[in-house]
Amino acid sequence: MVAAIVAFCTGVLFCLLLTRPAIVVLKRLGWSQFVRADGPQTHLVKKGTPTKGGLVFGAGTVVAYSIAHAVTGQEVTTSGVLVLLAMAGMGAVGFVDDYLKTHHQNSTGLPERAKIVGQLLVIALLVPVALWGADRAGRSLVSSHITFVGDVGLLDLARWGPVVAVVLALVWYGFLSIGTTNGVNIVDGADGLLAGCAISSLSAYALMLLFQAQNTCSGAGGPGCFDTVHPQDLAVVTCALLGNLVGFLWWSCYPAKIFMGDTGSLGIGGFLVALAVLSRTELLLPIIGVIYVMVTSSVLIQRYYFRFTGGKRFFKMAPLHHHFELSGWSETTVTIRFWLISALGAITAVIIFYSVWLARTGLVGP
Repeated sequence: MVAAIVAFCTGVLFCLLLTRPAIVVLKRLGWSQFVRADGPQTHLVKKGTPTKGGLVFGAGTVVAYSIAHAVTGQEVTTSGVLVLLAMAGMGAVGFVDDYLKTHHQNSTGLPERAKIVGQLLVIALLVPVALWGADRAGRSLVSSHITFVGDVGLLDLARWGPVVAVVLALVWYGFLSIGTTNGVNIVDGADGLLAGCAISSLSAYALMLLFQAQNTCSGAGGPGCFDTVHPQDLAVVTCALLGNLVGFLWWSCYPAKIFMGDTGSLGIGGFLVALAVLSRTELLLPIIGVIYVMVTSSVLIQRYYFRFTGGKRFFKMAPLHHHFELSGWSETTVTIRFWLISALGAITAVIIFYSVWLARTGLVGP
């Protein structure tokens, strides 16, 4: 708990104090946002705002995590490092996308296929480490099952044999990663929108991981204990990013002085996927990230409705937040209401998580 608190406080201070000088540096480098001409006209004033702010809170997360371990003496774990690598890997893909946008001063960036290939490469590098990694007691870092709150008995990939299980795991993790990282990326379309939503998601994970750490099977065990490996350290790394995003939101809320860019949004997406897999709550992620599901669905609906109706639009504009802006909502109204939806999703997920645990322990009826 102490390490998590240190990580959170360090993260807040890091971004509060260092984002301002980062804004100056990013402006001098010419890394400023290009605003798409076909977007809401109210967004045209954002042109020239520094981007790639994900570099700030990405570095801050590593610093906060490291300081928390240095102060408390808590051991750095493979699980914690994997989460950081997932954030760094996906953030690197986003950085290339951001660089192309700022270098060419257009909104094209990486082609969609190239971005997905980059994300799949990150997955291909990290998934084997997760699959074959283990703690000192020999416990596997990830489950052979698809998980909800722990293993889902009917979704045991190992029943098909080791080779098929690995292939199925790669397909599942690939699907989960591509869907989540790109969904998180799409949400980043208004000042402070994604930062606020991610704060809700990470808060839910911090609470669940700390609870798992108090009820882990690696200790005395007991009914309803959690098989998650290194839950305490996962909570620390979660609080490190959480604190950084709180500090970053100070600068990125309306009117934003800096944008996180794809560097930040894809990094957050990779971080959340890694947390879901390592905490064994994969099917709980769509509830925690309900806003990412909603916004991504709006893009898919718009795209296929446009295609099948010969050019008609289901929404005034996709993603969903732009639809509401064109419907007369101010940007701040959209942002705050989406924050509320995100918070409700996170709270619902925590309630489900705790309820399932209660049912498994026999403290309440099924």
